[in-house]
Amino acid sequence: MLTILGPRQRSLCDGVSRRSFIKAGMFSMSGVAALSLPDLLRAESAAGRGPSHKAVINVFLGGGPSHQDMWEIKTDAPREIRGEFSPIDTSVPGIQIGECFPRIAAMAEKFAFIRSVEGCSGAHDAHQCLTGWDRRANASIGGRPAMGSVISKIQGPTDPSVPPAMALADVTRHVPWSEPGPPGFLGAAYAPFKPDSDGMANLKLNAITTDRLQDRKSLLGGLDQLKRECDSSGLLDGIDAFNEAAFGVLTSSKLLDALDLSKEDPAIVARYGDGKPFNYQYDGAPTVNEHLLIARRLVEAGVRSVTLSYGRWDSHGANFDLIRDHGGKLDQCVSALVQDLDERGMLDDVTIVVWGEFGRTPKVNNNAGRDHWPRVSCCLMAGGGMQTGQAIGATNRLGEYALDRPVDMQEVIATVYHNLGINPETTTLQDPTGRPQYLIEKRIPMRELV
Repeated sequence: MLTILGPRQRSLCDGVSRRSFIKAGMFSMSGVAALSLPDLLRAESAAGRGPSHKAVINVFLGGGPSHQDMWEIKTDAPREIRGEFSPIDTSVPGIQIGECFPRIAAMAEKFAFIRSVEGCSGAHDAHQCLTGWDRRANASIGGRPAMGSVISKIQGPTDPSVPPAMALADVTRHVPWSEPGPPGFLGAAYAPFKPDSDGMANLKLNAITTDRLQDRKSLLGGLDQLKRECDSSGLLDGIDAFNEAAFGVLTSSKLLDALDLSKEDPAIVARYGDGKPFNYQYDGAPTVNEHLLIARRLVEAGVRSVTLSYGRWDSHGANFDLIRDHGGKLDQCVSALVQDLDERGMLDDVTIVVWGEFGRTPKVNNNAGRDHWPRVSCCLMAGGGMQTGQAIGATNRLGEYALDRPVDMQEVIATVYHNLGINPETTTLQDPTGRPQYLIEKRIPMRELV
């Protein structure tokens, strides 16, 4: 807990706190009409939270989720390929998904089920889902930047005290499954902010007032100016960016409040669930449902890009037990996130992407598992003002390859950029050699969605 001594801040210009304002508003309206919770949340969002901004919440399913056990059950395939699950109807006529996802099925009009994702490199990491690129792309000049870093560079922060890009992924023993997203050739200044990093943990103020903190900031700025003439690596830029973020966090409660779930409505917390017990974790990420709620709170605070790693989906054995466990928990928190954003009037502004680095083999192995299958994968999308309520693409009868409407991983990234107001067809970034680089190669967003 960080405590800063300084002048008391008021939430509203007349000195009335936000909570008191909402209570007073609810009291005054109670005699006029009975408003639902979604109505109140939308009114609060419109009246009391300032201008909205576009954002993305990127949920990485590390290890490679089983596409044919989630969004496209292969009912006509032999049992050794089809597996143990049955399809269930959704709220959209003609679309069925796996039985482990009843909540998502009940609100399928809010989702797009992409069943034919191609272009996976086969690497066991989050890199492609965060950048759209193979890790080797432009490696000689620092590599390709992740979406969060691109957004930070192009759009910058919505608030000086709130980083534009944040990563919530817990550290995993298989480190590439919890990558926050590299800044690549953009440099350390555009790396995502990690609230559980060593730098954040070491930020403690002991009876320092905000005035004294500003004095120290000025002193640091003067010392850095002396060093800058001797530095050509860009490292100081990254240090400056971290210092700026750190000072912003310490002089504003917005970010810390967003990370504090004790400030959330207990009913909303219960809707998301906690994802416990953390089964089948091993060297991967836990199923922390609360991370999706924190992601929503961070977006409300002004963050543009939130990444997180959810579960360990590398099911070489006990695939169906894992899907029952992970799938049921994912069903709860993703449906809660979409409902939550919708009730707050934020869904059209926030793009949600749920996917992994590749799919899994059509044939079930002798350990009741499925092995790596980079040839085809899947993706779940919602929000962002997209045309949802549809299933896009299909694999062949055995789930081996995309038979209808192959969707490259970069098309998903292009769609996210489009939703954020960044034109992927024309936008470039200058690399360290001075050359302009397009954000991705396949630059046309998915026409079915936009």
